[in-house]
Amino acid sequence: RTYTENSRGGQGSAFVYSDDYLVTNEHVVGDADEIYVRYRESGWIESAVVAVDAYSDLAVIEVTDKPASATPLSFVEADPGVGTEVVAIGNPFGLSGSVSAGIVSGIDRTLPAANGFSIPDAVQTDAAVNPGNSGGPLVTLDGTVVGVINSGGGDNIGFAISAALTRRVVPSLIDAGGYDHSYLGVRLTDLTPPIVEANDLQTAEGVYIDEVVTDGPAEGVLEPSDGEDVVNGVRVGVGGDVVVAMDETPTPSRQHLSSFLALETTPGDTIAVDVLRAGSRETVDLTLGERPEI
Repeated sequence: RTYTENSRGGQGSAFVYSDDYLVTNEHVVGDADEIYVRYRESGWIESAVVAVDAYSDLAVIEVTDKPASATPLSFVEADPGVGTEVVAIGNPFGLSGSVSAGIVSGIDRTLPAANGFSIPDAVQTDAAVNPGNSGGPLVTLDGTVVGVINSGGGDNIGFAISAALTRRVVPSLIDAGGYDHSYLGVRLTDLTPPIVEANDLQTAEGVYIDEVVTDGPAEGVLEPSDGEDVVNGVRVGVGGDVVVAMDETPTPSRQHLSSFLALETTPGDTIAVDVLRAGSRETVDLTLGERPEI
């Protein structure tokens, strides 16, 4: 449970990451002045936030007086298959220690994050997820964490921050007090039929560069739209690059591109970007920046 000045507090779930730390969502702890955790075998224990990352909606809480029965959970090493049986564990509507069963309904989903960015590689489930489940684990039947529950509405669809992204972010939150996300500095659009037609493309796989941020990493490297066209009543950009691969990894959609950046790169890396430009395929080198602070 979290409390801020002049508020009644909020609540969510968390799980043991190591002997000294719990993992939960950033939106669970927010800017709380006081943090309390409660285990199955304890009362409320005051704790402290180590660090948060709004771009992945993850947070780490330092723990004291942890019961011996509260042991760390391990994470899956690879994406779970669609149909894998899972259990959501948490505190929905304040009902502590609740579990709900379901399956992995999908992987590599995209969730909204801060400042117009997105959280890639999320796991979708049909296990019942309600307010209070946020920050709890989504686990396989052997208790291995598939993801950190992020959102849901009880309508047979919920989402979790993937184990792969959590494994990258959480150690940095503990060791460095933050996590630096790779940054392109562009506005991306999936290749829709109107964009394909307006740009006379021979492929429908790739990511269209509609805009490049001034002074961003992609300025002078990637080409944005230089005009507009109307196709079947839809106004679309023309003249921009289409990114089809990064470091030889295909990027058929924004989800694939975002997952590659999040899971395979760090700020300062220089990557080879394959683009379709003016009817030809070219390779350009781009040095990634760091997402702006919130």
